[in-house]
Amino acid sequence: MVSPNSNWNWIPSNIWVGVGKMTARQVTFPLEPIYRRLGITFHQAKATEIHPEGDAEGPAPYVVVASTEPGSEGRTKKIVYDYLMNCTGPKLNFAATPGLGPDAGHTLSVCTAAHATQAAQALGTAIDRLKAGEHLRLVVGTGHGTCTCEGAAFEYTFNVDHALREAGVRDNAEVVYLTNEAELGDFGVGGLVFTQQGFSTTSKLWTESLFRERDVHPILGAHCTEITADKIAYEQLDGSTHEIDYDFAMLLPPFRGADLKAFDAQGQEITDKLFNPAGFLKVDANYAAGAYENWSADDWPKTYESPLYSNIFAAGIAFAPPHQISRPRTSPKGTVITPAPPRTGMPSGMIAKAVALTITGRILGRRRATHEAPMTRLGAACVASAGAGLTNGSAAAMTMQPVVPDWQRYPETGRNLKSTFGEIGLAGHWIKYMLHVLFLYKAKARPLWWIIPE
Repeated sequence: MVSPNSNWNWIPSNIWVGVGKMTARQVTFPLEPIYRRLGITFHQAKATEIHPEGDAEGPAPYVVVASTEPGSEGRTKKIVYDYLMNCTGPKLNFAATPGLGPDAGHTLSVCTAAHATQAAQALGTAIDRLKAGEHLRLVVGTGHGTCTCEGAAFEYTFNVDHALREAGVRDNAEVVYLTNEAELGDFGVGGLVFTQQGFSTTSKLWTESLFRERDVHPILGAHCTEITADKIAYEQLDGSTHEIDYDFAMLLPPFRGADLKAFDAQGQEITDKLFNPAGFLKVDANYAAGAYENWSADDWPKTYESPLYSNIFAAGIAFAPPHQISRPRTSPKGTVITPAPPRTGMPSGMIAKAVALTITGRILGRRRATHEAPMTRLGAACVASAGAGLTNGSAAAMTMQPVVPDWQRYPETGRNLKSTFGEIGLAGHWIKYMLHVLFLYKAKARPLWWIIPE
């Protein structure tokens, strides 16, 4: 196991860290002791190069890693492999928008536990100002036209709203949701048609009602072009440009791959053959589908195996999707303003499990070793907190099956209506908290951890 981080982070609960309901210590734990207990060799390092054909010294494939361990930072070494699973997740591409991000920019983030801690401190300062009688504008959303994880921005928006109400300052605050979604409820999956209390509705209507109930003002189809200390400039799908003043802003960045490079046996770079331009590993997907009208469920990968090297796989954000799930949209100026397809959470875990079973089967010489986990068959459950509190919290619980619509199997909506639904209430908050407890338990490989499903 190679990871540049010494700690593991249960990222869904960063939302609660970001509003001061949890601390970073409650959502992280050290990795090395877990792997030592399981007999797994752990390297605290960052993978930088893949040599799938070996080199002049021999044909054994290997990766080059650079240590991130204190005292040996930057020291490189080779790790030979028989099978390689790329689970690097995203590179947080704050640089895509000038002024975006908490490090070199002006906005906050909840993408890491440290970022979420900063966000909670800034929110606390804003609440103090509101208590002093100031009127503030708080903006939450996406910081670029190609962002994914709109669900996290949605979730943080309503946790901020809940925190403001708890502090008794909601009347002094304007809460704005700034998103690259063309419609509320898109969530990067093209929206949903689901059942709620026995009736069919759309995620658009369902989400719009939440925004109206909580007096959150949405700005849709937006691509941030520049952010200063007090203004966000953005372009919308109709080509119009605007600026909005803000006092607090948490904007998610777009994602890139981990910027790994690849080389053949002669030392020639083959990065563009193994990865797409955004740095995600190409797998068994159809990357030549072309126009939206040509898209089909068969475009999506099943085994997540590299077409060039049968012993290299990718899971979660690390694999290159064939195209978006949401309908592609650009402004009249040619700016792409469309959510990238989400590949985190439940699908990520199920894909990784399928790849692990494939590798295990091949090592054991099983005849039918390859396991499949296409997102056109996988279902997913998303529980988005809408305010933490054991007696007064709530959460929006949504399920969909499949994640990627299959219009041949489900010609009316692209999804199975029996398995696609949404509810909101206190029970959802308890489910969200239960997931927090269970998955930390599972990630620590406690007794019978494998019983807990993905």
